[in-house]
Amino acid sequence: MKKLDLTKQERDVVENALDHWQTSGLLETSKIEELKQTIDERAFEWKHLARYAFWIALVSLIFAVFSLFADDALIRFVERFYETPNIVFCLFFAGLAVLFYFLGFRNKKRYPEKTFSNETLMLAGSFATAACIGFLGQVLDRTTSHYTLFFLLSIIIYGVLSVKLNSKLIWVFTLVALGIWFGTETAHHSNWGFKFWGMNYPLRFTLFGLLLTTFALWGQEKIKPLKPFQSTSYVVGLLYTMIALWCLSIFGNYSDFDAWTQVRQYHILYWGILAILLSLGLALYGMKTKDHASRDIGFVFFILNLYTRFVEYLWDNINRTIFFLLLAGSFWFVGRWAERIWRKGK
Repeated sequence: MKKLDLTKQERDVVENALDHWQTSGLLETSKIEELKQTIDERAFEWKHLARYAFWIALVSLIFAVFSLFADDALIRFVERFYETPNIVFCLFFAGLAVLFYFLGFRNKKRYPEKTFSNETLMLAGSFATAACIGFLGQVLDRTTSHYTLFFLLSIIIYGVLSVKLNSKLIWVFTLVALGIWFGTETAHHSNWGFKFWGMNYPLRFTLFGLLLTTFALWGQEKIKPLKPFQSTSYVVGLLYTMIALWCLSIFGNYSDFDAWTQVRQYHILYWGILAILLSLGLALYGMKTKDHASRDIGFVFFILNLYTRFVEYLWDNINRTIFFLLLAGSFWFVGRWAERIWRKGK
């Protein structure tokens, strides 16, 4: 009989459940022992190693590109290409993107179990696509700073590719490109100022995140090609909303740094209260509905907003020793609270 391959934590959970059923008299001891014999503990988390290895590979690739500009010999080599027309770079990255997408799609069909290597190829193709569109902007729009049409083009490209290749990773790029397009489009219509219709960037992106989350919950499931990416859109929408709202709670709806420095934080306390209430509501909603994404995002930003307010109102007003003692005590309280919930669940 083929054994069930579980991690140590998963095996402990299953064995605790079997022991509970044995104590409750739901299963006989002989049956419990028979079931335990079908469990095999996984020796090493190769899946996690693969994920982290691919992530490190991508980060190393990015650092390699930045290191290029720190090496004198490489700089002299690159300087030879300064006079190369932008159209050449555009075509080069376009070809590179097609190559990565082709390899990723082919490997996905041949080796669907190789999730991380396939997604890495898709990610490389997405970076190449972004570079291609950037150089295309240099080719077609040299005299103005209105690049929003090219970001709109990247949204279309990423959207089509994510549907055709069924890639959630590329769909994330689609939503990131959508956010960049939204920011540049509103900036263009405000003459590249910080305010659009009286809203600075944090307030704009708070509303943008809410609209994206609303679309993910009630609109995306009605569009058949986009339905598989509904959960991804939901998480990205929540992150847009909570990150922007956290920034709004710090800077308020100010677009001038000097004006913001003259304002006491309690004048924009209502944004902080809104951020705390929304994150707490999100965490409670996630706990009630077993929605782990809402629960985790809500809990993280609830703690983040609480400690942001803690630093804002106490850092300059109390002794540093007392400040850190209060900080340590609050973290101890959070740890005890989390431990109580964990033990209750166990």
